[in-house]
Amino acid sequence: MPTLDFETEKASFRNYYDEHAQRLEQAKVAFLTLLSSLLAHADITVAAATGRIKDREESIKKFMRKYQGPLEREGVPYEIKDHITDLIGLRLVCLYEDEIETVGELIRPHFQVIEITDKTAEIEGTENAFGYMGLHLDLQLKPDRAQMPEYELFAPYRFELQIRTIVQDSWSTLDHKIKYKRSIPPSLRRRINTLAALFELADREFRQVRDETDRQLEKARAEPEPAADALGDTPGQPAPKEESETDEVARRQYAPLDAFKLLRIARHFFPDEEFEPKQVDGFTAEVVEREPRISRGKFNRYLLTTIVVVRRYRTHFLDTGRGDRFNAFTVMRHALYAANPEAFSGMLTNKARESFDAWRQSEAGGSA
Repeated sequence: MPTLDFETEKASFRNYYDEHAQRLEQAKVAFLTLLSSLLAHADITVAAATGRIKDREESIKKFMRKYQGPLEREGVPYEIKDHITDLIGLRLVCLYEDEIETVGELIRPHFQVIEITDKTAEIEGTENAFGYMGLHLDLQLKPDRAQMPEYELFAPYRFELQIRTIVQDSWSTLDHKIKYKRSIPPSLRRRINTLAALFELADREFRQVRDETDRQLEKARAEPEPAADALGDTPGQPAPKEESETDEVARRQYAPLDAFKLLRIARHFFPDEEFEPKQVDGFTAEVVEREPRISRGKFNRYLLTTIVVVRRYRTHFLDTGRGDRFNAFTVMRHALYAANPEAFSGMLTNKARESFDAWRQSEAGGSA
């Protein structure tokens, strides 16, 4: 029964905490599992999903700091456990800041929402508060789910869910390591605030890099493939004139090769292949390193002129049991070497190069 005797309520809370510690831990795991299932069903990926049970004595200190004074001044009897809404605390860490609300909108319909705190809006414009940004939800199981056998024991427990970005979570962790932040010299406070601003800027830049990457991919996907006879670097053709750069088609052909353009061409030659971004990025860097001035059109011509031969070699390679893998990147490596051995010989191992050369010689001898 609630009272105004802090010592009595403190002892009561400690007893409650100790009696429920194991059940609280089980509830934490069950709630995390439920959240992970909801995210997986919606095909939403988060960087981390974690939980903790708040320390017993830390809970009492929080009550003293936030609630004890006002309640006792107003003469309102209390039980400490009723005011520690984050005894079970869960955290979902998103990749980008615009995913916070997406995750929040997904989660809210599946729980009884007790309170929502948009920390980002609440502290906008305040100093050194970046680490507290995000969305905080006080949640409890809905009655229909609470009646299910697997959740029935956890129905009485509410929990706090924090939804943050990786950068916000990182700053919060580091911020807690700063021992003095308030009664400090202005020069030191400025340095702390500068750091917080840099983290906030990083969060926004990561999102903008993601958006610009998506835009570049869409742009590359929409561009037509370069024609084999319009490249200007075919033997016997003159080099393109400077003024040809004003022509849109020529501009595309002679644009420097980058990961987005290479991916567009690779998807044309291998429409059923799933290309992993890191592999595309690394492969493009290797190609450009070996031929620094290679253009989009020139890379395309290299593949156009040699890929048929390489595909025949791939069939021979697999049929003769020389190996069991010969993926799209391996095909492109062989095609580049066949088109320009001087520049791209290093893209194949000595053994792979010798095997390919020997097969081509045998093919040439057989057709003579």
